[in-house]
Amino acid sequence: MAGALWRRSFPFLPAAEPREFETEPGSRVLAKCHWQTEPRRHSTIVLLHGLEGSSESGYMCGIAEKAFREGLNVIRVNQRNCGGTDHLTPTLYNSGLSGDMRAIIAELIERDRLPEIFAVGFSMGGNLVLKMAGEMADRAPGEVRGVIAVCPAANLAACADALNERQNIIYQRHFVRSLKKHTRVKAALFPDRYPLNGLEGVRTVREFDDAITAKFCGYRDADDYYYRASALRVADAIRIPTIVISAQDDPIVPIQTLRDENLTSNRHITIVTPEYGGHGGFISRETGDERFWVEARIVEYCAANRTI
Repeated sequence: MAGALWRRSFPFLPAAEPREFETEPGSRVLAKCHWQTEPRRHSTIVLLHGLEGSSESGYMCGIAEKAFREGLNVIRVNQRNCGGTDHLTPTLYNSGLSGDMRAIIAELIERDRLPEIFAVGFSMGGNLVLKMAGEMADRAPGEVRGVIAVCPAANLAACADALNERQNIIYQRHFVRSLKKHTRVKAALFPDRYPLNGLEGVRTVREFDDAITAKFCGYRDADDYYYRASALRVADAIRIPTIVISAQDDPIVPIQTLRDENLTSNRHITIVTPEYGGHGGFISRETGDERFWVEARIVEYCAANRTI
């Protein structure tokens, strides 16, 4: 919570160039792009936020600032409907839409001719980049140099159960309140598509996924959604160098979910589990760039593994 509420400024992050990517017919997402002077001569980090976040989330801007100063291009992606983009698609966002990230990366390779790309995701976004890598398997483009998943919700059912524990009531209420508000905005734009019957009775994330996500995103129910959208199901097929970073004291992502054999037996995946860090906070005792520890490690890894 401290990581999310920490007041931050980003004086060295230049103004972003907005760009819309069509991820499937009729659906677009908005990204904020920070290009080096000659983009094709630099590696690129593509960032994806977590549940109810956006391109403006503190960790997104924090990584962007550090990475740009390190000489990388940075693209801060809004998932569908996030960051005030509800009008860009008639659909809802969900943890199964790994195809959106694949479409963005494909366009950056084919249209922009970017030679090296690192995909980075937080929480829900972490699940999405892992799922994307698993689905690509050994057909991943050579331009994709690495994947980093921070506190990935790779087992969605386990994360929903964790949110339902008494000590996580603040997280649960925050997410449910935000998801319901977001759904009402969407229903106002597309009233014939999204009747809100039963929304008022939703009290947990699992109930929301049962009543809304599954219903409108093509899943039978929450259990079907959690199974089909969880990255763990395809993690054994990942062939891209992948780093998973998650704290042992994460209240939302149970550490045992990241000890699953599909992850631990895959030689392409390195799992880093600091004792402390919470859910994406990773606030250190250091100052400056090291204050937000995981942001510094992400940029350090990408800078060390670029070849241009």
